[in-house]
Amino acid sequence: MKKIANLFVVALFAGAITLGSYKLFFEKENNKWVTSEQETPFVTTSNLYTSARGAGINEVDFTLAAEKTVNSVVHVKNMTISKGGPSSIAEFFYGYERQQTPQVGTGSGVIISPDGYIVTNNHVIANSSQLEVTLNNNKTYEAEVIGTDADTDIALLKIDADDALPYLAFGDSDNAKIGEWVLAVGNPFNLTSTVTAGIVSAKARSLSARRTQSFIQTDAAVNPGNSGGALVNTNGDLIGINTAITSQTGSYVGYAFAVPSNIAKKVVEDIMEFGNVQKGLLGISAANTKSQAAIEMGLDQLEGVYIAGVEEESGADDAGLMEGDVIKKIDNIDIQKFSELTGYLSAKRPGDVVELTLDRDGKSFVKNVTLKKQNSVILPATSFRVKNLTKEDIKKFGVSKGVKITDVPQGYGRYDLKNKVIIEVDGNKIGDIDDAKKYFGEISRYGRTSFTMINEDGEKEHMILQ
Repeated sequence: MKKIANLFVVALFAGAITLGSYKLFFEKENNKWVTSEQETPFVTTSNLYTSARGAGINEVDFTLAAEKTVNSVVHVKNMTISKGGPSSIAEFFYGYERQQTPQVGTGSGVIISPDGYIVTNNHVIANSSQLEVTLNNNKTYEAEVIGTDADTDIALLKIDADDALPYLAFGDSDNAKIGEWVLAVGNPFNLTSTVTAGIVSAKARSLSARRTQSFIQTDAAVNPGNSGGALVNTNGDLIGINTAITSQTGSYVGYAFAVPSNIAKKVVEDIMEFGNVQKGLLGISAANTKSQAAIEMGLDQLEGVYIAGVEEESGADDAGLMEGDVIKKIDNIDIQKFSELTGYLSAKRPGDVVELTLDRDGKSFVKNVTLKKQNSVILPATSFRVKNLTKEDIKKFGVSKGVKITDVPQGYGRYDLKNKVIIEVDGNKIGDIDDAKKYFGEISRYGRTSFTMINEDGEKEHMILQ
């Protein structure tokens, strides 16, 4: 035992002597000191913050927004009465009793107040003879139409419930970001309380050259029956009313569109306060940047809105805007296309003041423009474009009331109607564009309509349309 202990001590000393010799005679000094004045070396791969939880959809919690939304989205059933036509030649010539066939259309709606106000699409409730609203708890109510606006495709309904209802507050759609997660909630194909997720694909999207409305585009799945439902962010804020899809099949293919909440909110407030929508207009027309003439002028490469015309006695006219000016900003918001401008103005009223940053001949300047009421309209039935009379018109034509024809469809070109003032339609006096729109809307396609005009010489002219 003593012998083993001696061997262990000898081995220990031999190892220590060997290690010490190596460190002293063979190992080279290779120390690197880092002081507080030196930077720790690293490689920058991105200037974006990295989440501690990682990246991707797993970061986002949709459950709270979904739970908050499904109870505020309702199922809207629209019953209309279809009148059938004659079923035989004999019935056509000798008369027949029209059969009334009930038809039911469905859509969605969003409760926006605890006392039962509901916003939906105008096309969901159009031509209804009876409206039925079913809540997420399966309670059913008959709904009343408070008001509609076909231009924005927004309608306001009201139901009377005994208890306060769950509702969604309007969010600020201007703050929605491209790439932000959103949920679409509605009743596609009569499947109640369906939630789908996607992102904001684009903003201020225009669907038609003839319409100036701008939409939020999303890739959240939207199908027939979703119309009028909610588009919400992950906080459960209502940022849009789902309205349309673009599809060759009629079903979702990756594109869906919603009316921005700022526009829907303004329409609802106008209907509740005034009974109709108060549109604050700038009073300009924009160049069609896709036309051959615009392309030759380089306008298709332009960032901003090129003013092609200024309406007389409009806010733009009063502020000194001119043809050829380019609108670059409105209230410090960059404008790159016409739909962005009209989308922003859709949330404004007559009397509101907007600040425009313009470019004229390469020089930038700012103008404050007071928006005015709509001054022109395209009439139903005839598609005449008419405008309210200016002070100049009143003096020239010798009338104080009426509407001036500024444009007519090609089929009416031979009648020399432009620049004449309509003062009466089927015995109804025309005071302004609201009267004209109302009475021309009552014209029957199969009846006979007469209207009275004043020409530039102050003479009365009568015309009959059949």
